[in-house]
Amino acid sequence: MIDHRRLGRDLELFVSDPLAGAGLPIWLPAGAAARHAVEEYVRELERRAGYRHVYSPPLGRRELFERSGHLGWFADDMFPPMRLSADDEFVLRPALCPHHALVFAARGRSYRELPLRVAELGGMYRAERSGVLGGLSRVRAISLNDAHNFCAPEQVGDEVREILRLIREAHAALGVRPAGFRLSVRGPGQRYVGDDAGWARAEDLLRTALDGVDAVEAPGEAAFYGPKIDVQIVDAAGRESTISTVQLDFDKPERFDLSYTDSDGSRKRPVMVHRSLVGSMERLFAYLIEVHQGAFPPWYAPVQVLLLPTGDAQADAARRLCREAEAAGLRAEVDESGSLGARVRDAARRRIPYVGVLGAREVADGSVSLRLRDGRGLDPMPRADALRLVGAVVASRSADLLPPA
Repeated sequence: MIDHRRLGRDLELFVSDPLAGAGLPIWLPAGAAARHAVEEYVRELERRAGYRHVYSPPLGRRELFERSGHLGWFADDMFPPMRLSADDEFVLRPALCPHHALVFAARGRSYRELPLRVAELGGMYRAERSGVLGGLSRVRAISLNDAHNFCAPEQVGDEVREILRLIREAHAALGVRPAGFRLSVRGPGQRYVGDDAGWARAEDLLRTALDGVDAVEAPGEAAFYGPKIDVQIVDAAGRESTISTVQLDFDKPERFDLSYTDSDGSRKRPVMVHRSLVGSMERLFAYLIEVHQGAFPPWYAPVQVLLLPTGDAQADAARRLCREAEAAGLRAEVDESGSLGARVRDAARRRIPYVGVLGAREVADGSVSLRLRDGRGLDPMPRADALRLVGAVVASRSADLLPPA
């Protein structure tokens, strides 16, 4: 069975060290490079969709989380407060929404600004029990692709449909294969904030937004503050989990007394839409490592081009080409150690998409021979053409190794 923990170790993507602590993985350079490429893509996708990115601290005063309801409803999953003095306690946040509510409240808002889409790839923390922790799929320190869209009530349906479109676009680029959609609603015997009318309204809004989408209703799976649409995935072991989510929240705007000035001058309460296009970086990469078996699409492969000089006489040319590749925005390395056959095999083990071999003939005529990860070899071509080929594939964010004919 494919296991992201074994692949993560073999490909040097991340490490879990007991000295750092369970559920607190460390991203190694290769994993960090892949993650950085994905983060850049998601931020740019959001920016083009009208999101405004912010930074907020991963902890806050106890009163912030009392106001948000997290300490009342979610305390068992939070780390204990850190007391600096008798009247000054801080808490590692279990979610980003309280800070994003403060972003909205930073100044007066007009209906003309809505929907206001506040996005962040931020840290949050869950006090998971050690027995459920594993690799990247279940951790205590979470880097969440998160956003909170503040809408007028009549804008919610269109906003949710647009979020679902963005989720599909991001999943297609990353190679995520959703297993299904789930409408998570209230269930009997559980505690929820808000009244029945607000919940019924929120659930109906999500059902309408899902029109045409085959979704299964899941009673009892809603968040404590509102219903949600969950996009499900299945890992290599057959376990189902949520990777992307859209949640409606009438509770936080009430708790934080959020309002905007409507066209008639009256004060109105916004609806808060929580959404994540790709979930946490940890759970996302646990899935991506397994679904791609470590062979990421070229655009977020840790090393996109590995250059192999056949001998010492070709080493300088390989280093020059590496610098040219880096200047073109590619992630490139030179490997000069060991026999050529051993280096080719190691590149295959590392799942590197493109291997460029430079022998005496290639150096003499300014060319390079590209070998593709799938075993295909290309005829020698000018070095500039090789870089353009790789650059075109990377820019297209395609899983294919060659640009379309």
